[in-house]
Amino acid sequence: MSIPSKEKEKIQQLSAKAKTAFQTAQTEKELYDCKTQFIGKKSLLTLARKEIKNCPADQKPAWGAFFNQVFQELSIFYNERQKELSQRSLDQKIEREVIDLSLPGPSFPNGSKHPITKLLEQIIEIFIPLGYSIQTGPYVESDWYNFSALNFPPFHPSRDLQDTFYVGKDHVLRTHTSPVQIRSLESLAPPFAVLAPGAVFRSDSDISHSPMFHQVEGLYVNQKVSLADLKGTLSYFLKKLFQSSKIQLRFRPSFFPFTEPSAEYDISCPFCNRKGCSVCKKSGWIEIGGCGLVHPEVFHSVQWDSCQWQGFAFGLGVERLAVILYNIPDIRLFFENDVRFLKQFSAV
Repeated sequence: MSIPSKEKEKIQQLSAKAKTAFQTAQTEKELYDCKTQFIGKKSLLTLARKEIKNCPADQKPAWGAFFNQVFQELSIFYNERQKELSQRSLDQKIEREVIDLSLPGPSFPNGSKHPITKLLEQIIEIFIPLGYSIQTGPYVESDWYNFSALNFPPFHPSRDLQDTFYVGKDHVLRTHTSPVQIRSLESLAPPFAVLAPGAVFRSDSDISHSPMFHQVEGLYVNQKVSLADLKGTLSYFLKKLFQSSKIQLRFRPSFFPFTEPSAEYDISCPFCNRKGCSVCKKSGWIEIGGCGLVHPEVFHSVQWDSCQWQGFAFGLGVERLAVILYNIPDIRLFFENDVRFLKQFSAV
């Protein structure tokens, strides 16, 4: 049975009114309000469609098909109109935007090397022309390489838990780069000169110490080696590093198990020319590191004849040098990854 013409005409008028409203809407919000009004959940068309259940059974199929057609047409009309208004809004936005081609583009900060990395590379660049090769070793070392082969006695204080990180019973996180000396003596044929840069670990942390820091170890082995060779090498290195020919070097007697004689070496303060300042603590001198001639027992530990071969060794803390060179008040700043701090070294 067909739909009564009067009721059908009423629905068609509502549909035409909805299309007119969609067409006259000037913004996407107005269009959405029209959609709510005419085909929303509480609109007249939706309410009319719900009344199909009260129609005679023979009219329900015709009514259902008719309403489906009306709602489909209105949905298509709405979507097309929405695309038109969306494009119009985009076009208007583009017209309003004024692009100044003379303005600079966005700037993106460039990354840079860490100051410790830069200083390590600078140190290596000074020693390479002197014939030094770069040698490295593992971070986890056996007691033999870290202590015994370097002539540390069994009850030396540096073996204590207060100073050393133990990894099991017989292995430690290396406390210095000196184990590379032993590995070099085992693997290289003399004469040779090696430089061993790298991280080391000690149980210590305060304003001037860190549980992880970096050292550079130097070792030179030949048949005739003296303290004069050692002092000349260190003097050349420090003058190049501080870029000053006026740098003076002095040795102070000291003790290290793996060198004999041993010394600590200082430089004349490059900031005050030995007049006394806050950097050198009014002394005129700045401590750099330790050095000495290789102890005969170190050669014996790798079955070398200490009467035939001699050598010198020296070490320095990279962070300590960086603190002096860059006048840093706290060594912990190197490890905090504060961008404000690191940016200051981007041009160094």
